[in-house]
Amino acid sequence: METALTSCGRPATVHIQLPPGAQAAGYARQIAARMLVMEPFLCPGPVAEDVVLIVSELVTNAVKHARGPYALTVSMERGRVGVAVSDGSADLPGREDADAETAEGGRGLKILRTLGAELFVSSSDSGKQVIAVLAWEPARSS
Repeated sequence: METALTSCGRPATVHIQLPPGAQAAGYARQIAARMLVMEPFLCPGPVAEDVVLIVSELVTNAVKHARGPYALTVSMERGRVGVAVSDGSADLPGREDADAETAEGGRGLKILRTLGAELFVSSSDSGKQVIAVLAWEPARSS
């Protein structure tokens, strides 16, 4: 697997192909966490924790509900992070239903919205991308 990590200049971006199966989410979390450590001035600690959770949830959903290949793109600038997970399925994410509160699964996208992430889906002939954008007011520098 090739990893492209651009950490000089703004925004910082990483794009990786993910392995198939259960190891994809853990691998994606490690890459996202490494990127956040490399660029700590772009993303404060509590937001970085949310970003890793967003990455984990989107990749887990892709592996669980769509076919590969899978890819992760994280783009970060001061005050905003975008996470895009690509898969090989044109099927769109399911709508939440009335039983979602008691279901074993199905709460992940709701959790991401609760964190303040805006969610988007972009379809193509080869599959789709599920995109989460998290924005915050950056601390003012002296």
